[in-house]
Amino acid sequence: MEKYYISTAIAYASGKPHIGNTYEIVLADAIARYKRNRGFDVYFQTGTDEHGEKIEGKAKEASLTPQEFVDDKAREIKRIWDVMNTSYDAFVRTTDSHHKEVVQHIFQKLFDQGDIYLDKYEGWYCTPCESFWTETQLLDGKCPDCGREVSKRSEEAYFFKLSKYQDKLLDYINSHPDFIQPESRKNEMINNFLKPGLQDLCVSRTTFDWGIRVPFNDKHIIYVWIDALSNYITFPGYDVNGGNEHFKKYWPADLHLIGKDIIRFHTIYWPIELMALGLELPKKVFGHPWLLQGGDKMSKSKGNIMYADDLVDLFGVDAIRYYVLHEIPFANDGTITYELIMERINSDLANVLGNLVNRTISMAKKYFDGRITFTSDSQEIDNDLIKSVNDLPINVDTKMDKLEIGNAIDEIFNVLRKSNKYIDDTMPWSLAKDDSMKSRLETVLYNLLEAIRVCAIEIEPFLPDTSKEILRQLGTDVLDNKYCDNNTYEVSEPVPIFLRIDIQKKLEEISNK
Repeated sequence: MEKYYISTAIAYASGKPHIGNTYEIVLADAIARYKRNRGFDVYFQTGTDEHGEKIEGKAKEASLTPQEFVDDKAREIKRIWDVMNTSYDAFVRTTDSHHKEVVQHIFQKLFDQGDIYLDKYEGWYCTPCESFWTETQLLDGKCPDCGREVSKRSEEAYFFKLSKYQDKLLDYINSHPDFIQPESRKNEMINNFLKPGLQDLCVSRTTFDWGIRVPFNDKHIIYVWIDALSNYITFPGYDVNGGNEHFKKYWPADLHLIGKDIIRFHTIYWPIELMALGLELPKKVFGHPWLLQGGDKMSKSKGNIMYADDLVDLFGVDAIRYYVLHEIPFANDGTITYELIMERINSDLANVLGNLVNRTISMAKKYFDGRITFTSDSQEIDNDLIKSVNDLPINVDTKMDKLEIGNAIDEIFNVLRKSNKYIDDTMPWSLAKDDSMKSRLETVLYNLLEAIRVCAIEIEPFLPDTSKEILRQLGTDVLDNKYCDNNTYEVSEPVPIFLRIDIQKKLEEISNK
């Protein structure tokens, strides 16, 4: 069985993740579920990044120890991931004792081989981003990443020789065109960072205590670039002597799924660390776009944050999964508002999917007491629907292979729409009035149930609970994703899967909360 290792970035354990943060875990989950359904041995890793000056400060404000603070935040992040029905295999935490030990071994190894050295750092520091900047990198005197104030810092620090590996990394990127996706992110890394030349990277700090200590100099804390990034190998089982069987089986990662704002860390710092350790690079790093709230990036200062659990309480988990997976394009930012969520629920989930399932099962119950078998009373009109059903898995594969998740969902909904049109064209209610057409009526309903069954199988990675409920109502556990003419359906009573929402009434309900 072919392996597939997918990871998300680890969430910074400083607060509750909003729906924009949550999008990444849902996206990774959809890919992981899809790969499992296609027969891959999947290892799906996510978790929390729990060290640093920012967390130390927040813990102090909350009158908690840093460990108490991150324990609470990690629980909350894991709870949100679970609310979204994500099927991760490992939820990792960088305060884990094994991780800390291996990170120290990595730091020691890089130092011993001359890739890390002691020097002094002077520059402008952004505490929220935990990043140093040179004078020329600042934008209007502020952090170029978040736009906030920076402060002048000077301290002794250990540095990692990025410059030593920049040509090797550039050659690797050029010879592996799919390594960084989308293409625009790759061009940004090459033109803005690699070609101008890399500066060596500060990888230790002395101005705070909350972190992993440098093993041979306990004045220094190992910085995020070595600590957090190493999670992708430490938790699968790496150690500096090679690693265990689990690590050897799953590394290199097949996909690192990350936000576009941290693409530099994952396509420059991390690959160079791996090169220095003599390890293979991940096969692909995908810098996904953002989910914007009404066109703006979500932030507490703007007061425009939407949380996943609140949205699930309002609309249900699969409705929110559908929205974020379908509405964010491959390479461009998406937007989310209450109105847009409800419009999509009404147009796609209620009108197309829910309506098809409900009326097909209702007709099977009404005309055949719920038992439908294939009667081979076929006509030319059936062929187009059957072909679209049989073509669906390969069409989904084509889009998923390119990480075009929304387009993969569209392929499924194209078949659902075609099924609704098939009902209009074949008019089962008219066939039911003529006893001589009973065999034809059963074939029509059978074709519809087969189309729904295959669509339910293909939609599972995106809407897992919905898929399960559709298959339950169909009374089948046949998971072959091709049209088959020898199944028997014993459908249950139809239960609406998605109901239309009165948008104005729902908006009033939300505003009154």
